[in-house]
Amino acid sequence: MSQGSDCTEISELGTLDSVIGIARGDIDIVSPPKASTASSGKGGISLTNGVHELLDCPICSNSMYPPIHQCPNGHTICSSCKLRVHNRCPTCRHELGNIRCLALEKVAESLELPCRYQKLGCHDIFPYYSKLKHEQQCMFRPYSCPYAGSECSVTGDIPALVTHLRDDHKVDMHNGCTFNHRYVKPNPQEVENATWMLTVFNCFGQQFCLHFEAFQLGMAPVYMAFLRFMGDDNEAKNFGYSLEVGANGRKLCWQGIPRSIRDSHKKVRDSHDGLIIQRNMALFFSGGDRQELKLRVTGRIWKEQR
Repeated sequence: MSQGSDCTEISELGTLDSVIGIARGDIDIVSPPKASTASSGKGGISLTNGVHELLDCPICSNSMYPPIHQCPNGHTICSSCKLRVHNRCPTCRHELGNIRCLALEKVAESLELPCRYQKLGCHDIFPYYSKLKHEQQCMFRPYSCPYAGSECSVTGDIPALVTHLRDDHKVDMHNGCTFNHRYVKPNPQEVENATWMLTVFNCFGQQFCLHFEAFQLGMAPVYMAFLRFMGDDNEAKNFGYSLEVGANGRKLCWQGIPRSIRDSHKKVRDSHDGLIIQRNMALFFSGGDRQELKLRVTGRIWKEQR
């Protein structure tokens, strides 16, 4: 097989070592990697360092999935990055064309790999092409910081995020399953500029985030309060919560299930899954000359009986 020809079916290329050499663009067949390539017991091949490196895109460093492209010299690239480099090989600058590296795709198909969150507690093994889908929903994957209103990229487990919220975002921390949250804004007419607040409650050995913010719901300015659970959705369903706001003989109530922080703050807000207060009603609750917003939101968290 010539150096510039397309990768074909793996059965036509001989050993795995031949595939590795061709996919790298080497003319000589490379030596077997020092790490052993043991059978997984399910017909797959366990991961070796050499194969893992071949399946990493040289541009984005992510694992490559079909279609895996290559230039005539054998350098591979993922389909997303092929568009980004304007169809030029990032290694040799040769035009990429539409050559598929079928051999490397076949190698990937035979692999069974550990979850990327293995060090966080996931010990399952997956076929290469199923691994990515699992990792998107793995219960051991780290959580994103639930602090809204800023582009915080911090991730981690729940204890680490609680510490991060307290130390870095200066979020209020409270113990107990009842709360009394006071929200004051001097100029309620500037609803789009109203700042939201976040409080973390430690209750039943779990953590919950209380959000309160102002935004435009269509053309109407509204305020909204809702609770998020610091954990997965299946755990959040074990709890319920209620919110109340009112004054002058009127009261609005909400009862629901806290949403997991796996759902982004914006997703929960845009689903309107919480206590929504129109601005006119909020100003009525505030009393006085309606020039200042003064709302007191009270609530309770409980554990559902199963």
